[in-house]
Amino acid sequence: MMFLQYSIWGAWLPFLFSFLKDHRHMEPEKIGGMFAAGAVGAIFGPFFAGQIADRLLATEKLLAILHLVGALLIWQLASIEDYTVFLCFSVAYGFMYAPTMALTNSLAFHHLADRDRDFGRVRLWGTFGWIVVGLAIGQWLLRMHSDDVIAGKADTFRLSSLLGFAMAAYSLTLPHTPPSRGQRSNAALEALGEIKKQPLLTLFLLTIPVSCIHQFYFVHTESFLGAKQAQAPEFFKTIFGAGGGGLMTIGQMSEVLVLGAITLFAKRVSRKTLLAVGLVAYAARMALFAYVDVIPLPTMLTLVVGLALHGPIFGCFIFLAFMIVDEETTGDVRASAQSLYNLVIVGIGVIVGSLVAGWVAKWATLPTAAGDGAAGGGTDYSRLFSVPMWASLVCLSLLLTFYPYKRPALAQVEEPR
Repeated sequence: MMFLQYSIWGAWLPFLFSFLKDHRHMEPEKIGGMFAAGAVGAIFGPFFAGQIADRLLATEKLLAILHLVGALLIWQLASIEDYTVFLCFSVAYGFMYAPTMALTNSLAFHHLADRDRDFGRVRLWGTFGWIVVGLAIGQWLLRMHSDDVIAGKADTFRLSSLLGFAMAAYSLTLPHTPPSRGQRSNAALEALGEIKKQPLLTLFLLTIPVSCIHQFYFVHTESFLGAKQAQAPEFFKTIFGAGGGGLMTIGQMSEVLVLGAITLFAKRVSRKTLLAVGLVAYAARMALFAYVDVIPLPTMLTLVVGLALHGPIFGCFIFLAFMIVDEETTGDVRASAQSLYNLVIVGIGVIVGSLVAGWVAKWATLPTAAGDGAAGGGTDYSRLFSVPMWASLVCLSLLLTFYPYKRPALAQVEEPR
């Protein structure tokens, strides 16, 4: 389930900015709006998907329906050229896909005997899916579209669609997860009542700027790496293929190691400490990208280290946050609570982050030759990535100030009675 769920997303997301900018010739602000439009569905998704899963329909059946419709929609994005039509299809697709991430988490939590011990092992397969599809697309572009890599990125939508059809069929084989049918009619409103309490209140508020920072990575990194990889040793292209998407899978490879090890720390280290590690990693990655040309290390080594920081970033903040939401909410609203957190991280955060990423990209655009009257040339990546670097440090200070400390689970168990 997790392998298919995240390969669907990983097939197209890293390539979207460069495809729209270099092939569809859209301005950075419009592209930011396009990313934001795709996240609009995540705003509304929790209020129907979480409610349906908690009250009306088995989760596995809802997953099948959402993925089937989503697969039909994303296939069209490969050939749509009109900005407005692309925008509308992106909104519709976001409405279908975004809720499925929270629903797969909720289904897994429902059936796992030990959340801390088992969820990391299950979610790990989502990372494998992202790695496999990223490397496959890189090799496909290298071997089938070497004459026009940018245009070949349209195939990313087609691959995502095929994976979506596969996920829709597979969802019907998942363990039966019936609705809980709690006492109140609206599970989302009941979940909102629980989110107002600490530590969920601080976690949800912090996640908005953090997901903005996260979106910077997915909007701009593939183009940034593509330019650097063109000057790298040939074996990088042999392994990771064309474009920067294959190279980005280094981050998911690191994620595999972190998710594999997170079970060793989940009961021994406080949630606050692990969240802080994630934010430090966010800041460090953006610093390495921003100052790669002045750091006294080989360029590709610096980039590989920066990409590898995706492991602690994802494992110690995003992955851990879904665990915190599950353990801090009651059973009959957990699907809605997961959906509401998903709303923040792939809804509000992506919308705001995409718009900000577009504005910052315009601010960081280098002027072309003086007097030619052009709007701009390349991108000053030092300027671009310094913005999320400083934002990460601000988030870290807010976490340390406002997030309540709780003793690690193991320490609570071993506490004398």
